[in-house]
Amino acid sequence: MIEEQLVPRGIGDPRVLEAMRQVPRHLFVEDAMQAHAYGDFPLPIGSGQTISQPYIVALMTEALQLKGTERVLEIGTGSGYQAAILSRLCLRVYTIERIDALVGRARKVFDRLRYHNIVSRIDDGTEGWAAEAPFDGILVTAGGPRIPDPLLAQLADPGRLVIPVGDQGVQDLQLVEKRDGGLTVRTIEQVRFVDLIGAYGWPN
Repeated sequence: MIEEQLVPRGIGDPRVLEAMRQVPRHLFVEDAMQAHAYGDFPLPIGSGQTISQPYIVALMTEALQLKGTERVLEIGTGSGYQAAILSRLCLRVYTIERIDALVGRARKVFDRLRYHNIVSRIDDGTEGWAAEAPFDGILVTAGGPRIPDPLLAQLADPGRLVIPVGDQGVQDLQLVEKRDGGLTVRTIEQVRFVDLIGAYGWPN
């Protein structure tokens, strides 16, 4: 996975590559899918959700430029794999999921792996987690029609936010940087994500 999928596509942060090497991706998919866990494609995880392909996980993680001291908010826990990767690279991960069953399953894997710096809750992720803000990094694992205002408000200065923005078929993976009170936005790559559902996303 590392040498065939990530490095050839330009993933170069050694800390990100090491996290991708350390975290056992197969534990975050259902037993029937474990043989395919390290393939270059997303996989279904139930409840109409997916676990992103390894390259996209690495790309989004690398864009945050984590050094190890950051508090990171993740919107869309899903399988828990992305949160697990982030947890190896920052101080603490706060992750929000709207589907109860997915949170319960992810927490069991976090506990099994002793990833104790991940805090999760069930809620509308598009509204962020105001009580724990600001966040040095925010990563959104679902595609919305726009960047939710609460997430911009809860992003630290300086801070980085990575989010897919577009229609319900194809999105632009956008990197938002906040610095000295200003925002810059650039597109990293075109992607396809499940819908970001919530008050500041798509209607349920």
